[in-house]
Amino acid sequence: MEVSFNKDIEALRLGAGETFHGEGILAITKGLLQSGVAYVGGYQGAPVSHLLDVMVQAKPYMDELGVHVEACANEASAAAMLGASIHYPLRGAVTWKSIVGTNVAADALSNLSSPGVKGGVLIVVGEDYGEGASVIQERTHAYALKSGMCLLDPRPELGQMVRMVEHGFALSEASNMPCMMELRIRACHVRGSFECRDNRPPAVSTRALMDEPAGFDYMRLAHPPVTFRQEKLKGEQRIPAARRYIVEHGLNETLPGTRADLGIVVQGGLYNALLRSLQLAGLADAFGESAIPLLVLNVTCPLVPDQLAGFCAGKRGVLVVEEGQPEYIEQEIATVLRRRGIDTPLHGKDMLPLAGELAVEALAEGIAKWADHYLPGRDGGPAAWLADNGERRAAVAAMLDKPLPNRPPSFCVGCPERPVFSALKLAQQDTGPVHIAADIGCHAFGTFEPFSMGHSILGYGMSLASRAGVSPMMQRRTLSVMGDGGFWHNGLLTGVQSAIFNRDDAVLLIFKNGYTSATGTQDIISTPDEAVKEAAVDKQQSLVDKNQTIETTLKGMGVQWLRTVHSYDVATMRKTLTDALTSDFDGLKVVIAEGECQLERQRRIRPWIASLLKRGERVQRVKYGVDEDVCNGDHACIRLSGCPTLTLKDNPDPLKVDPVATVIDGCVGCGLCGANAHAATLCPSFYRAEVITNPKWHERLVHAMRSRIVRAMQPA
Repeated sequence: MEVSFNKDIEALRLGAGETFHGEGILAITKGLLQSGVAYVGGYQGAPVSHLLDVMVQAKPYMDELGVHVEACANEASAAAMLGASIHYPLRGAVTWKSIVGTNVAADALSNLSSPGVKGGVLIVVGEDYGEGASVIQERTHAYALKSGMCLLDPRPELGQMVRMVEHGFALSEASNMPCMMELRIRACHVRGSFECRDNRPPAVSTRALMDEPAGFDYMRLAHPPVTFRQEKLKGEQRIPAARRYIVEHGLNETLPGTRADLGIVVQGGLYNALLRSLQLAGLADAFGESAIPLLVLNVTCPLVPDQLAGFCAGKRGVLVVEEGQPEYIEQEIATVLRRRGIDTPLHGKDMLPLAGELAVEALAEGIAKWADHYLPGRDGGPAAWLADNGERRAAVAAMLDKPLPNRPPSFCVGCPERPVFSALKLAQQDTGPVHIAADIGCHAFGTFEPFSMGHSILGYGMSLASRAGVSPMMQRRTLSVMGDGGFWHNGLLTGVQSAIFNRDDAVLLIFKNGYTSATGTQDIISTPDEAVKEAAVDKQQSLVDKNQTIETTLKGMGVQWLRTVHSYDVATMRKTLTDALTSDFDGLKVVIAEGECQLERQRRIRPWIASLLKRGERVQRVKYGVDEDVCNGDHACIRLSGCPTLTLKDNPDPLKVDPVATVIDGCVGCGLCGANAHAATLCPSFYRAEVITNPKWHERLVHAMRSRIVRAMQPA
C-alpha cells in the first residue's frame, strides 16, 4: 500500500508502563494484540479501514508475535475465517464497514453463530451512520438479535474501548457467542490516551503450531438436525452465560446522579453526545458529572433484564437514548418492565428523532422535551443555544441573494475515471441515452453533476447482475459500470459468470486503476508489485498496464469481446463505447478503462521529483491552460469535465460579459481538458505547456532565441 502507517505501527509495540496517545481505531488495534489475538482479517471500509491497513503493513511485527494477518477478498471471506474458532481455542478478529459489509458476510455469520465458538471472536464493524454516512441507514443491532451474537457499543473513551476489546474476547469464550463491536465514525477518530499492557503472543499461533486437528464433532456443524439443538442452546445457555459475564465484570456502567427519581439509558457510543446535551440543558457540569442517573450500555445485546429493571424501578420517568429505528432497545426494556409489573413511564422515540444520527443538537431538543415534562420550571436549558443556531443559519441565508448552489462530491483532480464518463457522455450523443447500472466505488461520483449517470446501485460489484432484469426489456443495450475492486470483491462471480452462463447481450465497463481506491487505495490482486512500481518511477509511467490479471481472467471465463483503452484517450474511449453498444456481436462485451489512480501516482512520483529538484537536476512537468482571447464563454468544457481545477474567472475583455474558463493551481497535467476539447470538437482555447525546472544549457539557448523571435513579431 502507498499510504504509510510507520508511526502507527510503532505505537503497537508499546508495553506495560507506557502510555498510548492517539485515535480510537488504533487503540482498538492495540487492544487486539493485548488480548492475545491469533488471527486477524477483514475487508477495508470507512471508518475502520485503518485497523486492517495497519495490521497488513505491520506483518513483520505480527510475525514476531505469531499473529496471522490476511487481507480478505470481501467481507464474506473475512467472516469465514472465524470458522477457525469453532473447534480451536484461537482468538480471531475481523473487521469491515457496516451495514453493507455485514450484509455480505451474513451467510457465514449465521453458520458461525449457530454452532457457537470455542475461541473468542470479535468482529469490529464501522457503524457508518448518520449525515456523514456513505451507506444505507441500517443498523448492526438486527444481526446481533437474529443470529444470537453479542453486540458491544463502547463508550468513546480510549481506555474503555480497549477494555471492551479485551472483555469482548472473554465474553465470547464465556458464552460461546461471537461478539460484534460497533464503532461510529466519531469513536474511530476520538483522540485520547490509555495505559498500555504488554502484547500477548497467542498460545497457538504461526509460531506454535497445533500437532493434530480437532476430532470430528457433528454438533459443531450448522445444518439440521443439530441446528434445532443449537437454537435452544442460544436461549438456554449462551445468552444467560453472557448476561452473567456482563454483570460480574461490570461491562455496563451505572452512573449515579442527584435526581435519583429519573434516569437515562444510553447506548455507550452516544455517551459523549448525551453528556454535552445534558450540559446544555443544565443537567450536567463541564467535568461530565450528570445530575440524572445514567445506565451506559457498553453491551447492547444481550441486555440484562435484572439490570434494566433495577435501574428503572421506582423512577418517575426513564429516557432511552437509542440511535436509529426500529427502537430495539426501547422495545425490549418496555417488555421487561411490563412482565415484571414495573409501571415506570418509558420514553424514547416519542421525544427523539426516529431516524438519523443523534448528534448534540438533535439530542438537546429531545432532552429539553423530556426535562420540561419531568422538571418544569428549572433554570437553564438548551433553548437559547438552539435558537442561536437557528439565528445563525437564518443570518447566513439572509446574506445571500439566493441559496448557495449544491456542491456535490467529485472525482479527485486528474482522476482517470472522469475522462471515461466524459467519453460516455459523448458516446450517448451517437447511440442515444442508455440505462446505466452504477456500482459502489469512486466511479459512484459519476452519479453527480456534471455527469448524472447511474440508474441504480445495488451493491459492491453488483452492477452487471443488477441490469439482468432490465436488459431483456430494453430496445437499446444497457451499460454496467464496475471498478477493479468491485470486480474482485463480487462482480466476477455475481455478474460476469452469470452473464456468460445466460448468454446475455450485456456491456460491462471496468475501471482498472490498480487499487481499491475509495477505501484508501489498498492493494488488490491486479495491483502491480513493488518491483514494477520502482522501475516505472523514473519514467513517470502509469502502472496498471503492467498487470493483465483482469484480462486473462475474463478470457479464461469465456469473454470473447474485450477491449482495453487508456482512460485519458477520450476520443478512442468514445468510439469503443459506441462500438460496444452497437456491435453485432451477441454476448458479453467488456471495455476496460485503464488508468492508474492519480492519488497513488502522485504519491509515487512527487517524492522522486522533490529529490531531483533538491539535487538541482532537470525536471519537466506539463501544465494546461486556457487562452482568454479564444475562450468564448460557452463553458461546454466544464460541463463535460467537472474537474475542480477547471473553473471560471472574470473576462478580461471589457466588451464581453460571460466569464472565461481558466485552469487554476492544482492541475496535475492529466490532459483531460484538451482531450475533451478535441473529442467533442470544442473551441481551440486550451493549450499545453511544458514547464522545465533546472533546464540544460541548450534549452536555455533555444528559449532565449524563441523569446526574441516572438518579441520581434509582436507589434510595437
